[in-house]
Amino acid sequence: MKNILVTGSVGQIGSELTLELRRRYGNGNVIAGINRTQPTGALAETGPFMKVDATNREELAAAVKKYNIDTIYHLAAVLSAVGEKNPGLAWNIGVNGLYNVLEVAREFNCAVFFPSSIGAFGPTTPLDNTPQDTIQRPTSMYGITKVTGEMLCDYYHLRFGVDTRGVRFPGIISNVTLPGGGTTDYAVEIYYEAVKHQRFTCPLSKGTFLDMMYMPDAINAAVNIMEADPSRLKHRNAFNVSSMSFDPEIIAAEIRKHIPGFIMEYDVDPIKQKIADSWPNYMDDSAAREEWGWNPVYNLESMTRDMLAVITEKHRKGLI
Repeated sequence: MKNILVTGSVGQIGSELTLELRRRYGNGNVIAGINRTQPTGALAETGPFMKVDATNREELAAAVKKYNIDTIYHLAAVLSAVGEKNPGLAWNIGVNGLYNVLEVAREFNCAVFFPSSIGAFGPTTPLDNTPQDTIQRPTSMYGITKVTGEMLCDYYHLRFGVDTRGVRFPGIISNVTLPGGGTTDYAVEIYYEAVKHQRFTCPLSKGTFLDMMYMPDAINAAVNIMEADPSRLKHRNAFNVSSMSFDPEIIAAEIRKHIPGFIMEYDVDPIKQKIADSWPNYMDDSAAREEWGWNPVYNLESMTRDMLAVITEKHRKGLI
C-alpha cells in the first residue's frame, strides 16, 4: 500500500487529485500538504493534512518521516500569468521547492511525480504536433521553471536512481476548483460566465489555439504514469499528454449549442496573449500512448456537456 504526500493539495489539480488518490489508496494513506490555504470540505474531512511548505526542506522531511511516505506528488507551483508579476516567487517555489522535494526523495527513497506544462515550450518550438523531444526555449518564468524541473527530475533519476515521473499538462479545465492565474484559465471561466451571465470577455484573441484537457483525464494521467511499468518508460519525465485543441471561437460555438444566446467579446490581455502565442497549438502525445497507455476519455463536446450540467446545478443551488 502506498503512502502518498501531495504538495499544493488545495490548488486546482491538487484538490481533486488528492481525493482520487484517497479513493484508490485509502483516506489515511494520502496526506494533503498545505501551506497558506486551509483545506475545506471533503479535502479536510476525508483524510490527514499537514503544513508542508515545499521551500522548507525540514517541513518536507518531517512529513515524509511522520507518515512513512513513499510517493510525493509535487504540485506546488506559481502559474504563468502570476509568475510574470512575481518571477522571483515563481522561481523559488517552482525550482527551489522541487529541488527540496528531490533531495528529500533521495534521502528517504520516495518516488516523485512532477507536472510540467505546455509552458515548457517557447516560440521557437514547432507549434503544430509539437514533438515529445524538441527545442525548449520558453519566454516566461513559469516555462523556465518547468524546463528546469524536467531536467532536475531526469538528473535525479540518472544520478541517484530516484523514481521520477511526470507529464506535460496542457490547460486544465475543471468544474470544482477555480484556477489561480494561468494563461489557459479563460477556458474554465467561460463556462461559469456562460451559465451565470450568458456573456464572457475573453483575454485571448480569436485564432489562439491551445492544448486543453478535462480534469478527469488529467487526474488519470497523473495516477497512471506513476502506476506504469518502469521498464516500458523510455522518457520517464515530461510526457506530452493532450486530449483536445481549440481557440476561443470554437469553445464559444460549442457552448452556444447549449446556451444559444451566449455572447463572447474580446479584451486581449497582452501578457497572457504573448505567453499563449509561444505555446503549442497541439502536442504529439504518441510517446505517452506507446509507453504507458495514455488515452483520454473526454473531447470538447463531452466536456462541455458535463461542465455546463455541473455548473448549472451549482448556480441553481446558489453555490456560485
